Amino acid sequence: MSASAAREGGPVGPPPAVAAPQGGARLARSAGLIGLATMASRVLGLARDVAYAWLFGAGDQMDAFRVAFRIPNLVRDLFAEGAMTAAFVPTFTRTLTHQGRDAAWRLGQLVMTALIIVTSAIAAAGIVFADPLTRLFAADYAAVPGKLELTITLTRIMFPFLTLVAVAVAAMGMLNSLRHFFVPALSPALFNVGAIIGAVAFVPLAPSLGLHPAGGLALGTLLGGLLQAAVQWPSLAREGFRFRFRVDTSDPALREILVLMLPGTVGLAAVQINQFVNTVLATGEGTGAVSWLDYAFRLMYLPIGLFGVSIATAAVPTIATYAARDDVAGIRRTVSSGLRLMYALNVPATVGLIALASPIVALIFERGSFTAADTPATAAALMCYAPGLLGYSVVKIASPTFYALRDSRTPVLVSVLSVLLNVALNLALVRVMGYRGLALGTALASIVNAAVLLYLLHRRLGGIEARATFVTLAKVSVASAVMAAAAVGAIELFTTWWPAATFVARLVRVFGAIAVGIVILLGASRVLRIAEIDEALGRVAARLLGRRP
Repeated sequence: MSASAAREGGPVGPPPAVAAPQGGARLARSAGLIGLATMASRVLGLARDVAYAWLFGAGDQMDAFRVAFRIPNLVRDLFAEGAMTAAFVPTFTRTLTHQGRDAAWRLGQLVMTALIIVTSAIAAAGIVFADPLTRLFAADYAAVPGKLELTITLTRIMFPFLTLVAVAVAAMGMLNSLRHFFVPALSPALFNVGAIIGAVAFVPLAPSLGLHPAGGLALGTLLGGLLQAAVQWPSLAREGFRFRFRVDTSDPALREILVLMLPGTVGLAAVQINQFVNTVLATGEGTGAVSWLDYAFRLMYLPIGLFGVSIATAAVPTIATYAARDDVAGIRRTVSSGLRLMYALNVPATVGLIALASPIVALIFERGSFTAADTPATAAALMCYAPGLLGYSVVKIASPTFYALRDSRTPVLVSVLSVLLNVALNLALVRVMGYRGLALGTALASIVNAAVLLYLLHRRLGGIEARATFVTLAKVSVASAVMAAAAVGAIELFTTWWPAATFVARLVRVFGAIAVGIVILLGASRVLRIAEIDEALGRVAARLLGRRP
């Protein structure tokens, strides 16, 4: 039955209503489409951070904003995004597959209603208790006059963001289950648009509203959350979804989602909790530490958004469909294909970030209130964060796979282990390396988290084509090492030729070094016969030439 027929109210047979599971080639195409949308979002995210850095640098005001946003953002990541991805998408897909669209739409209404009620209650509590909550996590800010008070005010302004983004994530889950990837992947770009409007327009207006200029950033965050939800609504409406405020706690599918979400807030929590631990510990490392870590983490997260999230977003609904059909071989193939494609793209990105950390940070951020002293500090944090890129990306495939298999226990236990390890590492390393130890501890914990999940998934599925996956990882690592050496040599040569500290000079040096690195990577991948890199680059070339990949 076609989508148009479904919208006209005709009967919907369960199997035809759901797109066929994706093989490796189709998965790569879907990941490429998601990557295109995510590229727009990440570019706008960089523009947002550039605006933040230009206006506030890494000073007390930016530290206050980062901590204030971290509190509602942690709740969002744990409750709305992470748990929803793990619990809602597989259950919605299974309902769509076996019961048709009417039942799926009813489930969507129930889930969205529940999210609005619960997140609104959390946001209200957060506003009321913002003072003690902020003092609990950023007590050291009281040593700087006005810094703690500003953090409390910004926290209160931004807590309603939680409800806005919960609605956006529910819409994203439904659209992804229907194999609509582009608009949901593009929706975070609208958040960044709102945030940029906040920086450009609201910051100058904030004093006239009785707010600190940083309050304009908080208002921009709320606008971004609203836009992120609104942009998805037309696509969802075209598929036939109409929201109705519906409450039915006895619904079995809703109860299943809630059962999965409760441990899911822990099972997918490692990255968010570890980042929050970093923020809390960094508040005691002096002015700038929180901001340096946050700028660095966002740079490190760029390739995760481009490659890790796009591949995982394309793979998870397919894995859920195979799981609904008890097709273990299909799950195994999809997981293996996703991992190999992820390694082929993220290993070079990791090595490149480490090799070119300082030039990249200087190019992107060093202007306005972001000084030359902030560049090496942020670059050091980026180099320590970068090894965790693979860990973060792998978890985005491995953890939802367990939930698709209706196993919430395993990712919960592994995530708890990861969080405990991260806290232990950070407490030890911060004494030796300062704020840089917080970044390195988080990276190491993410790698352990991913490795344990993959080992257990391997046992659960009777293998995940481990040999082919390991061979790809080994080959890509060798090619990436050669690439990094060439890129470092290139940037040193370019700096000798053009040592100026202007934006154009930095742009030429960085992109020249990246271009040399890519050429070397391509040559090494051909010599080593890394099929995944050839496939990914072939599709990129086809898109650039206007051909269908």
